[in-house]
Amino acid sequence: MTPWEVFAVKYADRNARVRADSFIFDDNHDAPHPMDYFMWVLRRGDQTILVDTGYDHAEAKARDRPILLEPGPALAPLGIAPQDIDQLIVTHLHYDHAGGLHHFPNATLHLQAAEMAYATGPCMCHDTLKMPFTADHVCEAIKRLYAGKVLFHDGDSQIAEGVTLHRIGGHSRGLQCVRVMTSVGWLVLASDAAHFYENVEARKPFPIVVDLQDMLDGFDTLERLASAPSLIVPGHDPLVRSRFPQGPASHISRLDVGPVT
Repeated sequence: MTPWEVFAVKYADRNARVRADSFIFDDNHDAPHPMDYFMWVLRRGDQTILVDTGYDHAEAKARDRPILLEPGPALAPLGIAPQDIDQLIVTHLHYDHAGGLHHFPNATLHLQAAEMAYATGPCMCHDTLKMPFTADHVCEAIKRLYAGKVLFHDGDSQIAEGVTLHRIGGHSRGLQCVRVMTSVGWLVLASDAAHFYENVEARKPFPIVVDLQDMLDGFDTLERLASAPSLIVPGHDPLVRSRFPQGPASHISRLDVGPVT
């Protein structure tokens, strides 16, 4: 099996956060705890798969959460233009993962059926559960569905040789992680199944959660899927950028060669 190249593309950060924003039942709740925001790129020969889209300046203004780069400029150092993306894995429909869907008009979306049902169902009557979603992003996914450009998955799926999807749930009902075969073994893009290394390593749940048991069980799933614990890549941890080597630009990390420490 030919291995994939995998890149983490940072597009934003939030440094005015504390540990209570990241962990339930944390004793040191008021200590600073910054967060990075990523998209991910899988590449093998002439195949390119994008994982999540980030969000753009319009969403950044609406939520008062500034970004460093919009999706197009963020991907440019990898030689990728948004219109060239035809396969897009959406780990879940929260604003920071699906807020740029409209920037990739030619992409077919890979989405868990449970996520679409959740984002358009009665749970959205609750403001706390609705908060991480933006209606326009969900509507874009629905428009893509009616255009014949959504492939739904139910649990585990293989979408290409060496690329599999696995429903985790917990943080969002249809949250999925991505397992990728690389030159150093099976690497797992946890997305928000583990925002930070500490979530999975210390079994500390993240506070935004729809099903706590699914989140906790998901930590076991991540460890089972990865060839080594060091090949679990959390969705928002600034440590990713120090544990893995830099890619073709300062905001891009190369994941498929394994961690540097």
